[in-house]
Amino acid sequence: MRAIFDLVTIFRVAGSQDLADTFASVARALEAASDPTETRHVVTRTAVEIVPGCDHASISLIARRGGVTTVAATDEVVRRVDAIQYRLGEGPALDAIADHAVYAIDDLAQASRLWPRFVEKAAKEIGVASMLCFRLYTADDTAGALNLYARRPHAFTGESRAVGAILAAHAAVALLAAGQHENVENLETALASSREIGTAVGVVMMRRNVARDEAFGFLVDASQRLNHKLRDLAEVIIEAPDVIDRLGARVRQR
Repeated sequence: MRAIFDLVTIFRVAGSQDLADTFASVARALEAASDPTETRHVVTRTAVEIVPGCDHASISLIARRGGVTTVAATDEVVRRVDAIQYRLGEGPALDAIADHAVYAIDDLAQASRLWPRFVEKAAKEIGVASMLCFRLYTADDTAGALNLYARRPHAFTGESRAVGAILAAHAAVALLAAGQHENVENLETALASSREIGTAVGVVMMRRNVARDEAFGFLVDASQRLNHKLRDLAEVIIEAPDVIDRLGARVRQR
């Protein structure tokens, strides 16, 4: 019921030119993804397209503050199945992450010994019959799991496991790269915002002859009253310092 596949097994089963071409296309699609969200959806869509027997796919990621959450899913079926695992605290996706392993479930209805509460809900209420769960990891970290689902028992073959393992390896690297890129962009945006707000505070200090704390409080107050983001208001003040006088008059009228 549980299986771990090494690289020799993978390439013995799946080492064909067609597969090489397929994953070359997958790599290009992942590289072209514009952000982490798109990267995740490329992975799940690709899983359904290329893994034999796969009807549904999802990605579970470890949240920064603990716990696990589904960040991409091909449909509502897998979101429901994943949610059952998270709520009950048991299931193959969670064990794939915790045990650093691959879980291959040929017939979920027969897996009640491992996950009795999960099987009761997923197999009997939602109709999922087979599962393949791959840990998503790099040399430095475990990010989560790639979860593949099928509606019929014994849907996943040796080829399914091999192709899924290669896709999971691609996905882990792509998700890490996308996350790092997003972090850099967020940092650059935050730094740009900080510089603009700092410049605007300096303009208010000079224009109103007040200390830094009072100038910053003036900006925050004006931002809240106008329902504008602080950065947007800072840009306006930098471009047109006279705005400060009008904002000051509104403050005195309150």
